[in-house]
Amino acid sequence: MTSVQVDKQHDGDEAADTVSGEGYHRALGARQIQMIAIGGAIGTGLFLGAGKGISIAGPSLILAYAAAGLVIFFIMRALGELLMYRPVSGSFSEYAREFMGPFAGFVTGWTYWLFWVVTGITEVTAAATYMTYWWDIPQWLSALVFTVILYGANLISVKLFGELEFWFSMVKVTAIVGMILICAGILTIGFSDAGDTASVTHLWDLGGFFAGKDGIYSTLMTLQMVMFAFLAVELVGVTAGESKDPKTVLPKAINTVPWRIAVFYVGALIMILSVVPWTEFKPGVSPFVAAFEKMGLGVGAAIVNFVVLTAALSSCNSGMYSTGRMLRDLALNGQGPKVFTKLTRSGTPLIGTTFSAALMMVGVWINYQWPGEAFNYVVSFATISGMWAWIAILICHIRYRAKADRGELPESSFKAPGGVWLSAFALAFLALVIVTMGMDEGNRVALYGAPVWGLVLAVSYLVLKARNPQGAAFVKRS
Repeated sequence: MTSVQVDKQHDGDEAADTVSGEGYHRALGARQIQMIAIGGAIGTGLFLGAGKGISIAGPSLILAYAAAGLVIFFIMRALGELLMYRPVSGSFSEYAREFMGPFAGFVTGWTYWLFWVVTGITEVTAAATYMTYWWDIPQWLSALVFTVILYGANLISVKLFGELEFWFSMVKVTAIVGMILICAGILTIGFSDAGDTASVTHLWDLGGFFAGKDGIYSTLMTLQMVMFAFLAVELVGVTAGESKDPKTVLPKAINTVPWRIAVFYVGALIMILSVVPWTEFKPGVSPFVAAFEKMGLGVGAAIVNFVVLTAALSSCNSGMYSTGRMLRDLALNGQGPKVFTKLTRSGTPLIGTTFSAALMMVGVWINYQWPGEAFNYVVSFATISGMWAWIAILICHIRYRAKADRGELPESSFKAPGGVWLSAFALAFLALVIVTMGMDEGNRVALYGAPVWGLVLAVSYLVLKARNPQGAAFVKRS
């Protein structure tokens, strides 16, 4: 029985059940879902990556984050409409399977799984690197300990995963809010070493708002790293099958996207760039560290190191969670090994999570043995594979809305504003981001890798279909 068939059996009142139609335990409450949604929008892309963006585009990076954030909201509202139509744990691949065809569902599920495996590899390795700030211990040992702890937590129960993510997100939120309040105090009261020079005029009086070397073009070239910072915001959709009340909790979480981005990205950058002139930022240096140093707060580096450690562990924790669910969804639909369908008594996907964690450990070892540009290319590939989930969401939303408007499918209780027009606009924006990646020599290799991955998936799909040509997994749903 596929997850779609199971889901239909339990349609209607399943939000009140302790076990969802997919066999998962509905153990994630509103508090946890809200923090998962917040945490998904805040990661190392902001705490570390923003420094490079500022050095390239100057203050106009704020505009890049604002524009990208608006598009992210369109994507999340499109996802929200689909989730309220049919909330399932393997949401991206399930919707792609229904509205784009079985091959699209196969590609979406496996690509999103790959995205989180690669992200987990990079993040747990980054976490191990951050640990050396305090203790001189082997990097591989820290990576091993973190992976084992997060793996164990994800197998114990989804509630423990939710609690870990809640506190990881709380640390990140507290750090950003604290930075905003400190900067606001400096601008209004003038305390600290930065008090005499801090001014909002830094946003336009040092070469103009578009002060990058190539003006607006420089701003456009930061879009790829800006979108990387937002990757994982869609993770809230994967929690649909394990939310206690998805039809109430998920819309509330999605509707918080605009203010989250406005405060944590746009607000934080406005404050930081008002206190510290953008010309003082350098690639590879966290803007938070630079701001603390400018204020004369020596503990800044230690604080930021702790926060980025938390952000890395949060991302790896999310990877452990989502990869097992994606593999199980693929297996339930005949597009992955049946062994991945096995759940523990607490309702967690045992084999899928274990398989993904094992691959993450192999990646940590590879990164330890052969660090360098090759691994950075893998990170770039993670970006393009993560964006595929957004593309699939938007296409599925457009096709779902067309069917709903014709009366072929029930209307969603959470319609996206602007309908298909804003989804089409978001698709065009993502196309622009992909074009900018092709114009950047450092990220262009990711676009070369995407067709290779697509070829691997196509061959694998054809092999599976040849073994069972009449299987439900390979027949397009009407």
